[in-house]
Amino acid sequence: MCLPDSQISFKSHLCISPSPVGLCFFSFAQVGVLFDVDGVLLRGGTVIPAARRALRKLVDENNNFLFPVVFVTNAGSCQRLHKALQLSRLLDVPVSPEQVVLSHSPLNMMKSFHNKCVLVSGQGPVTSIAQSLGFQKVVTIEELSQHHPLLDMVDHNRRPTAPLSPLQDLPQIQAIILFGEPVRWETNLQLLVDVLLTDGRPGSVHDPQLSTQLPILACNMDLLWMAEAPSPRFGHGMFLLCLEAVYRKLTGRELQYEALLGKPSLLTYQYAERLLRTQNHNRKLSTIYAVGDNLMTDVYGANLYNRYLGQQPEAMKSGAKLVALGTGSPITMEEQELVSAAECRSILVCTGVYNPHSPLPSNQNSSITEMVFHGHRDLVLEPDLLEPSRVVEDVEAAVDFMLQQESSDA
Repeated sequence: MCLPDSQISFKSHLCISPSPVGLCFFSFAQVGVLFDVDGVLLRGGTVIPAARRALRKLVDENNNFLFPVVFVTNAGSCQRLHKALQLSRLLDVPVSPEQVVLSHSPLNMMKSFHNKCVLVSGQGPVTSIAQSLGFQKVVTIEELSQHHPLLDMVDHNRRPTAPLSPLQDLPQIQAIILFGEPVRWETNLQLLVDVLLTDGRPGSVHDPQLSTQLPILACNMDLLWMAEAPSPRFGHGMFLLCLEAVYRKLTGRELQYEALLGKPSLLTYQYAERLLRTQNHNRKLSTIYAVGDNLMTDVYGANLYNRYLGQQPEAMKSGAKLVALGTGSPITMEEQELVSAAECRSILVCTGVYNPHSPLPSNQNSSITEMVFHGHRDLVLEPDLLEPSRVVEDVEAAVDFMLQQESSDA
C-alpha cells in the first residue's frame, strides 16, 4: 500500500525466533535480501515493532546497508521515489528509489506497449506513474467517463441531468493497464467491460463475440493484504476476480492477460534481482532471501523463482533463451539475464496475512484445495510452492536467522 504523505528445510509449523547473532565474518557480497513491506515491516501506516530493530542489524554506523537489500511490494498507487521516502521516514534508514520494486515497476521493460494508447485503472497519480514507466499515450477511467458520461450509471447522483456538449473524441484504446484496486469498483468494472467488448471504442455497441481481446497488463494479484485492521483487507486480486467473473458471464469466455505483474510473477523477481546485482556492482549473488507474510504471494513467488533459478544452468549450456512461465503470457528472458543467484529461500513471518495457527500446506496435506486457494486464477496450485524454507515470528527473527545461516556457511 502507498500511503498519502499525511499519514532450509521446513522443520515445524511453530514460529521460531533464533537468538540474535553478530554482523562480522560474513561474505555479504554473496547474499541479497528481498523484503515485503505490508505485513512484514508495516501494517498500513504503522511500523511493526520488530522492523526498525531488524533493519538496524543490516546497516553500518553510517547507515549504509551491509549487503544488497531491495523492498518488493505489490503496492502500485505511487512512484518509487514516493515509496522510498515513505520507507526512509517510517523505518529510520535511508532507502533509495533504486531499492524499491512496486508491482508496476517491470512495465518499463515492456517497450512494445509504450507507444500504444493505454487505458489505466487504479488509485493515485496513475497518469504520471504510467508516463514514468514509458507509456506515452495514457487515458484514465475518469477521462473516459467524462468523454462518455452516459456509460457510468450506477450512482444516480452522478448521472448527467442536462444536455451534454460533445467533447473531442478520444483515440481508440489499444491496451489496458490495471495498476491496483480502484476506488469506485462499479465505475471501473463497467467502463473496462465497455472497452473490452467494443475493441477499445466504448461509445460503440457491445460485441460479446469479438474474435480478439485487447491486451491487459495487470499489476498486483494479491487477493488480500494486511493493514491495521484485525483481519486482511481486499486487494487488487479481488477486483480482478470480479472483472473476470463479469467478463465470463457476458461473453462465456475467460478473460485473458498479456502479463500479470507483481509478486508472485517471475518477471518481478527477475527485476528485483537485477536491482540487487546493481547494488553488488553486477557481481553474482549466491543466495537471495525473500521475507514475506503471504503464502500465496511471497512464498509461492520466491519458491517459483527458486525453481526458475534451478533451470538456468541447462539453459546457459544450450545458449537458449529461457521462457519464464507461470503467470500471464510467457516472458522470454535474454541470455544476459541468465547470470543469476544460485537459490532463493523463502522466509515467512507471522505478523501479516499468514495465520500461525493455521496448518501449512504440504504434499502430504490435502486440506488445501482449489476451493480455498487464494492465488490468482492463472496460478497452478502446487503445495510445494507454498512451503516456506523457514517460518519465524517476525522480520527481526528473519534477519537473525539469515545472519545465523550465513555465519555457519562462511
